[in-house]
Amino acid sequence: MADLFKKQAKKYSDNRPGYPDELFRFIASKTPKNDLAWDVGTGSGQAAVSCILIKYSHVQQLSKIYKNVIATDASEQQLAHAHKLPNIHYKHTPATLSPADLARAVSPEPHAVDLVTVAQALHWFDLPAFYAQVNHVLRRPGGVFAAWCYTLPLVDPPVDSVFNRYYATSGPYWDAARRLVEEEYRTVAFPFGPVEEEDHTGPFEFTSKVEMGLDGFLDYVRSSSAYQTAKDQGVELLGEEVVAEFEAAWGGEGTKVVRFPVFLRIGRVVE
Repeated sequence: MADLFKKQAKKYSDNRPGYPDELFRFIASKTPKNDLAWDVGTGSGQAAVSCILIKYSHVQQLSKIYKNVIATDASEQQLAHAHKLPNIHYKHTPATLSPADLARAVSPEPHAVDLVTVAQALHWFDLPAFYAQVNHVLRRPGGVFAAWCYTLPLVDPPVDSVFNRYYATSGPYWDAARRLVEEEYRTVAFPFGPVEEEDHTGPFEFTSKVEMGLDGFLDYVRSSSAYQTAKDQGVELLGEEVVAEFEAAWGGEGTKVVRFPVFLRIGRVVE
């Protein structure tokens, strides 16, 4: 999985959306302790940074909630472009790392992590093995696991129409695991119980909003694994004609608000 994002790590870091403040407020309200969070498959750190420093100035920094975040990823290239903050501790965890070594990289003591998060990456994991690790590190009682994905961007009808045609042509170049995202994580295995005050594990829906110009939007498209896979096979998904269609639909050089639907699964360890 890490190899899919190796070549476009910088582009991925620059153009992936962050996550909405409401998402983290909701998650934080479900964790009884706020000492340690583990962000798995952190990539270039969008979730880890959001866990620590919310980019909107009117929102209190969540670093006042979680004292420390361990942020791990199998890709050294992605981690090289992650934002650095004092209480985020980035660690490279290659796929060859043993379960015991991975557990030690997160915490020397079992059941010491208050929250485990996975942003836009759960569909890549060997879930039985991963969930065994989650159960090993989560605090008992009350440890919380939260995983979320975002689906296709929404701009306005003209742009969305062009994007949907583009997305259809990109279909053969997506990994099969992408289907879990298209299904909004509704069908992913999720062996956790509902968190406090909830009667199900989701998905709970949120929306991330990002202001983008056309160049930024096209760079977001180019940062996808499907685009890179196609390019490696000699196929340019964003050829001149497609870019011209986007330019016509965008209607000028101004920025637009791009909305990303976000779907959260959240649960607690089951004793």
